[in-house]
Amino acid sequence: MKLQCEVEVVNRHLPTFGLKGRGKGTRAVLSLGRPSDKTLPQSQSGTAHLVIHTLKDKTGSRYKLKENIEQFFTKFVEEGKATVRLKEPAVDVCLSKANSSNLKNFLSAVRLAHQGCAVETLPLLTLAPLKTSEVEKPKTKMVITSKKDYPLTKNFPYSLEHLQASYCRLARIDMRMLCLKKLKKLDLSHNHIKKLPATIGDLVNLQELILNDNHLETFSEVLCSSTLQKSLQSLDLSQNKIKALPLQFCQLQELIYLKLDDNELIRFPFKIGQLSNLRFLSAARNKLPFLPSSFKKLSLEYLDLFGNVFEQPNLLVPNIQLTIPLTLLETSARAVLNYRIPYASHIIPFHLCQDLDTSKSCECGKSCLSSFIQATITMNLHYVAHTVVLVDNMGGTEAPILCYFCSLTCYSQFLDRSTKSNR
Repeated sequence: MKLQCEVEVVNRHLPTFGLKGRGKGTRAVLSLGRPSDKTLPQSQSGTAHLVIHTLKDKTGSRYKLKENIEQFFTKFVEEGKATVRLKEPAVDVCLSKANSSNLKNFLSAVRLAHQGCAVETLPLLTLAPLKTSEVEKPKTKMVITSKKDYPLTKNFPYSLEHLQASYCRLARIDMRMLCLKKLKKLDLSHNHIKKLPATIGDLVNLQELILNDNHLETFSEVLCSSTLQKSLQSLDLSQNKIKALPLQFCQLQELIYLKLDDNELIRFPFKIGQLSNLRFLSAARNKLPFLPSSFKKLSLEYLDLFGNVFEQPNLLVPNIQLTIPLTLLETSARAVLNYRIPYASHIIPFHLCQDLDTSKSCECGKSCLSSFIQATITMNLHYVAHTVVLVDNMGGTEAPILCYFCSLTCYSQFLDRSTKSNR
């Protein structure tokens, strides 16, 4: 039985000179094992020993366990910490940074060994020097920048938190990467990836995903509904072939950094304003004709929309889609949305849920479904961002915003306010 953790062995007979804290532990592997007949006298062979293997001492320091433990300290075992106090020699074996579940199992076995249980009933190993790879600190970062260095026969270390595999000509995401549950940063830039598997959403700790310079055409709505909602903070999809992001994209509520440069975007998700944590947005050199109304709700530190095909807005030439009187569907939908009545596919048909999800917000704050007036207005981008890259070579920082009005009254009132503000 083995346990990976950090260990500090403290001699209780040495003075502490008033020091309150202990020193830093050493990375080690603890073994619970049975020495061979050659390592100890016959009287001790077959008894359980605690062995501490380190990188400098791979053979390990050995401590007899039977009737040799004075006390266990397990108050912080849930945090991966514990101390085993031995009688002879008079030392405290202080454990930290262990997996709490593994630590509990290991301490249970140590307790049984101390109580003198038959060795046949204990999970003992035949003690032998450990390999360097077993003792050294787990690898947390791996950077691969060429196809020849890409591991084809060996697995990625399960301890990885940062993995970069760029310029490796990957046509798809390696499924072995999706088993790296500790991964926080995944950089697959400069490859040939065309599609993202839904199982990326199983990487519960993933904070940063870099996919620039690939062949992506979509970003799966399944990923937007995965655990990435709570973990993903930075997403780079620049230099791909994406034309639109799904409506569910706005569920990635923890996003702070979003890069979409050099795609084929013809629109933003129209509820992009729900990304309340977003601070950096770059979508230069796309095909955006206008920005959605909810764009005005963003609060950015940096915004770059240079090189898009923004249309010249004309508030006086609206697209009128009003239905008078309102249909029963429109009236019901507005009531559900305006009174914030909960809805889901187990309450109403799925297609009605989809309709409600795609509702528009009027400038008055109320919602509408398919009966509205649509118009574009001009907004200075400094209204939503502290730093704004010029929209064009003429020095402009204004862009057209698509607005909706739930009634002729709302549209007329907005016209009056706009007229007065321009005087």
